[in-house]
Amino acid sequence: MHVHEVAADLAVEEHALDDVVSGLDDAGWASATPSPRWTVADQIAHLTYFDEAAATAITEPEAFQASIGDLMAVARGVDDAVDDLILGAYRALAPEELLDAWRSGRSRLAGAAATLSDDDRVAWYGPSMGARSFLTARLMETWAHGQDIVDTVGGDRPPTDRLRHIAQLGVITRSWSYVNRRMEAPAGEVHVALEAPSGEVWTWGPGDVADSVRGPAEDFCLVVTQRRHVDDTGLEVDGDMARDWLVRAQAFAGPPTDGPGPGSF
Repeated sequence: MHVHEVAADLAVEEHALDDVVSGLDDAGWASATPSPRWTVADQIAHLTYFDEAAATAITEPEAFQASIGDLMAVARGVDDAVDDLILGAYRALAPEELLDAWRSGRSRLAGAAATLSDDDRVAWYGPSMGARSFLTARLMETWAHGQDIVDTVGGDRPPTDRLRHIAQLGVITRSWSYVNRRMEAPAGEVHVALEAPSGEVWTWGPGDVADSVRGPAEDFCLVVTQRRHVDDTGLEVDGDMARDWLVRAQAFAGPPTDGPGPGSF
């Protein structure tokens, strides 16, 4: 898939979440989400901050590099300090102002993404990323934080085949889920077969190995983005290695974290 196709899917994913939040009243925006300390407004503020940062990383890489020092320093400290740096300015905005800021950031990112080619790399908070992977990560973030909002307000956001981007990211970050925890990644392979919303079946890995994961693509994406525990999904997991992966899966960058425990949803 070309980078501009990923960018188009990202824009549609953002619009789907916009449809959920644009109809909320002030109480809805202030509702607490499953992410500790974060309201619905905070979730959108987080997306706004990093959409703006992503646009800067593409169009002004030197300015982006100069901007990350404070955040990286704070990230080694306490969570409240990170929240203050990322969310502080947005927490002063009324819901309609925050929504406008998010839409503006999305527009700026879309314009920046239009300048990318498949072979480009984009500077980010860790190593630079290929352009397609960079935009895929933005789509994953939009969907995952959007899930926190949907879980909170009961919004209507039907699953689509855009989940393939997130599922692919979930599969290829299997080793990262261990390395990020300073653990040795298992050497064996896991077969993954997921049912897409369209009815298609997406597969990764050899089909003749002992360990496998099968089931709805949406459930797999919920697990690898740490929005559900594997036991709270319809996934069929065969083999100790496959299960060990899914209880610690982390498809996103940053310090190692744990998702909700079994029975949370």
